[in-house]
This record gives sequence, structure tokens and C-alpha cells, in this order.
Amino acid sequence: MIKKLTAIWIIPLFLWIQCGTDNPKEVYEAEVFEQAAVVTAHPIASKIGAEILEKGGNAVDAAVAVKFALAVVYPNAGNLGGGGFLVYRTHQGEYNTLDFREKAPHRADKDMYLDDQKNPIEDLSLYSELASGVPGSVAGMAEAHSKYGTMEWSELLKPSIELAKNGFKITKRQAKEFNHYQKRFKKLNPSGAAIIKDDPWVEGDLFIQTELAETLVRIGEFGADGFYKGETAELIVQQMQQGNGIITLEDLESYEAIWREPIVGDYKNYKIISMPPPSSGGVALLALLQSVEPLPISSWGFQSDSTVRAMVEAERRIYADRAMHLGDPDFFDVPVEQLVNKNFNMERMKQVDLTQATPSKEVRATYFPGYYYEEPEETTHFSIVDAAGNAISLTTTINDSYGSGVWVKGAGFLLNNEMDDFSIKPGTPNMYGLLGGVANAIEPNKRMLSAMTPTIVEKDNELFMVVGTPGGSTIITSVFQTILNVTEFGMTAKESVEAPRFHHQWKPDRIDVEESAIDSSTRAALNQAGYNIHPRGAIGRVEAIVVQKDGKLQVGADPRGDDAAYGF
Repeated sequence: MIKKLTAIWIIPLFLWIQCGTDNPKEVYEAEVFEQAAVVTAHPIASKIGAEILEKGGNAVDAAVAVKFALAVVYPNAGNLGGGGFLVYRTHQGEYNTLDFREKAPHRADKDMYLDDQKNPIEDLSLYSELASGVPGSVAGMAEAHSKYGTMEWSELLKPSIELAKNGFKITKRQAKEFNHYQKRFKKLNPSGAAIIKDDPWVEGDLFIQTELAETLVRIGEFGADGFYKGETAELIVQQMQQGNGIITLEDLESYEAIWREPIVGDYKNYKIISMPPPSSGGVALLALLQSVEPLPISSWGFQSDSTVRAMVEAERRIYADRAMHLGDPDFFDVPVEQLVNKNFNMERMKQVDLTQATPSKEVRATYFPGYYYEEPEETTHFSIVDAAGNAISLTTTINDSYGSGVWVKGAGFLLNNEMDDFSIKPGTPNMYGLLGGVANAIEPNKRMLSAMTPTIVEKDNELFMVVGTPGGSTIITSVFQTILNVTEFGMTAKESVEAPRFHHQWKPDRIDVEESAIDSSTRAALNQAGYNIHPRGAIGRVEAIVVQKDGKLQVGADPRGDDAAYGF
């Protein structure tokens, strides 16, 4: 019997083929689990991941199954046509990070989205085949499984294949989203796509994706070659040719996921393990934590006047450095050691006047001698801990919600629009308002800069927290706040995820706030001190797991979406 599971989720889940132990544990929803937990953006994906763990798979096995399940049940961000980053920690305390970020095609050039006057052409880097970088998701999962997986690859693909073939019932939130994007889908896909429907989508509609099922079958049989070679690759290139895209068979065949050294540093008695460039997340997160470490924010209190000012002033400076210095380390010399130097970040904050806002126009990126420079939100995350204590924090994206909006005809999945994450023109903001310079300029085969921040936290050399979120430019600050909520303000995983959030990214010079974030009296004081408060909708969708002192796993599934946690 499945606990707390409504009928909308039961229908597709019976399709999962049982292959497990003689005495299977019950997989269920809860706020605390005894041994293992999976937290994702969709209940079906979470339950599939937990069932993989229950059958003896490890965290990587579960991640593979979850990733492909999300490609079916969460098409706005779970994907085959995008990329991402993975942070892995073994139960023995070893850690590694995998970069499966998308890459610029070999025919890309720095002016490809500019007109004759060198001005950006509206929407060209967003809603077209030309907006897509070479996808890395399938290669990333294949590489992770090859290094750490224990179950058969084809077995891990079975749940997603069955879901795509037989369909699943969409949620109320998904029906609303599907309807909202119908006009764009129809414009970009005149020959149709599984998500296009003449009548409005309603909660409980069965979403069947036959073409996607066939693509998943090829991946299940041939691994990464089932995507980067053969029929699927040819369908991608055909789609490119129809829409003036530039991804070729050579681009697909040559794509590789890369293992990189993680960003590792201390915050008080915690160890932070996060993603290195081409993600800006690990560098920025560690710098933010170092910046506020000497300050008594615990005694100041959650979202108090002083706490908000300190966090915002740190964010203002870190995002300025991000715009200048961060990019693909295979193409640009990134001053990582300088940016995450604890003394540097602490000393810089000593110069901050917390009685008055520092206008962002007066904040410049830090100059590091010897480094060359010039002046210048849809993603999804899941967190997994298995029964042995292995942990995965994985963030994946196709950039905008539903990516470029272009479906690969015959293959049934969306293309990303990650090329917009490059600096299309130095000093020109991307869709999230982030600025960049030459470090993140477009070059052939280069990986675009990202804000994704999958993170694992240790305490006393033991696993303590697994956390991450979608949210474009707000990813870094959302993870920053969630970690502080637990470590400084004593919140549980659930409380830390549900807590209201705010965000500052240097430019534009404003504090974005959720409706319930920062109380009215504090907002008034901040406005008086020169801070510009800017109300907005939900920020991020954090998925967190926190290990209690007794070893049990607290989980936080963000209520801003259909997110859910399963485990045993």
C-alpha cells in the first residue's frame, strides 16, 4: 500500500516493472525517512527514483532513472535536449563533479546573434533552432552510470519508456502551463508535437509521447550512441536544417561529459562541495558564505534588517565578479582561487557600510593582476541519498521554460535555448538580466556559463545536506539562503525550503522579493536606506535533504511546484 498517494499518481505507476528484492520495503511520502530519500520536481519521478533505491540501486542508478523520467513527466525542464551538472559524494566521503553542460556548435561565432550594426537580434538566441547548444544530458547520465552505476542501464530506462508510451495524467499546474505556451508551440512547430492540442489541456488529461518513447528505447538499447549517433542524431540534424540551426552530426558525435574538480571550501564547521566553472554556482556560493561568515547573522535573525543588508551587499559584489571573471575554464583562465579566498571575501565586506545601500553603479568587478578581462529561469533539480549514504545533487536545464519551444520532429523532445547564456554582446543582459564579458563570449565548442549550483554539505566529515534549485540567476542566492536557513537559523529541511526568498544580482540594482519575504517594517527601513524593493513571483524550487543527528533524512520538497519526496 502506498501512503498519501492520490489517484492521479497511481495510474501510471503500476507500469513500473518489478525487479527487486524478495522482501521489498514500502516506498512512501514523508518528511523524514529512515534510510533513503529522493526529492524531485514531480511525484512520479521521485517515486521511480525511490523504487530504484529500494531494489538495491545506488544514488547514481536512481539519478539516471529520475533524469529520464523527468524528461517524460516534466518537459519544461527535465530533458533529453539540454544539459546540467552533477555533484556526487560517496558514503566513504569521496566526491566528484560531472559537467554535462551544453556546448556551442563548431560553426558558432561571437556575432551570430547580432545584426549589421552589432546589436542583438530580438529572440534569435531564444526561440529558434539556432538558439540550441549541443545537448549533454544523455552523455552525462551515461558517463555517471559508467563510472558509478550498479544496475543495468536498460533497466533504468524502463520506467521512462513505459511512461512515455502509455502516458501519465498531468497535474493542474501542468495543464495551465501547457495551455499558456500553446501559441508559441504552434508557431515553432507547424507540423505538430505531442504537447500541441486543439482543445485546452485540463487536469487529469493523459499525456502520451510515442516519439519520445521510441527515442528512449534507442537510448536504452545503445546508451549514449542511441542519442548522439544513428536515427536520433539524424532527426536532430534534420530539425536543424529545417530551422537554420547549426548543430551537425559531427557536433553530436564529438560531445563528451567531463569530470571536474569540485569547488570545496569551509563555512564555519561545515564543508561546502559544489560545482566549478563553467558553472558560476560553486564559486559564487562559497564566496557569499565566506563574505557573511564573520557577521552575527544568527543573532540578527532570519530576514532581519541587518541580515538582509549584509546578504544583499555580498550578492552585489559577488555577481559583479561573476559577470567579469567566470566562463568555460577550457577557454578562459578563471581566477577561481582568488574568488574563493576567504580572507579576500571577508576583507572586502569590512569596507561595506551597512547603514546605506551601495549603488550597483559604484560596484566594479575586482581586478586580479595577471588575468585578462574587459568591462562589459527554466531548470530543475533533484537531490538523492541512498541507503548506503551515497549522495547526489543534480541540476539540469534547457534554460527557458520549455527551452526554445522547438520539438525535434520524430524524436519527441524539446531543444534547449542555452546559447542565450553566453554573452551575446558584452554588457547586454541575457534573459535573466545577467551581464557578462569576454570570459563568456561565444566560441565554437565552448560551454556557456551557468548559475546552476548543485551542492553537498558536510559537517564533521559526515554527510549533512544535499541541496539545489532551478531559477536562472536566482539559483545561487536561493541555495545560499537555504543553507543559511538550516545552519544559522535552525530550520528543518522542510522549513528551509518553504521559507520566503529574496534576490539581488548586482544589476539591475534592486532586491527581488517574494510576496511573503521581508516584513513590511523591514522593507520600509531598507527603502529608506536606498535599497529598491521589487516584488515578484516565486523564486526557485529548492529540493533539499538534511541528515539528522540520528542519521534519519529530513526532506524538503518545494511547495512552489508539484515537487515531492519519496523514500523509505
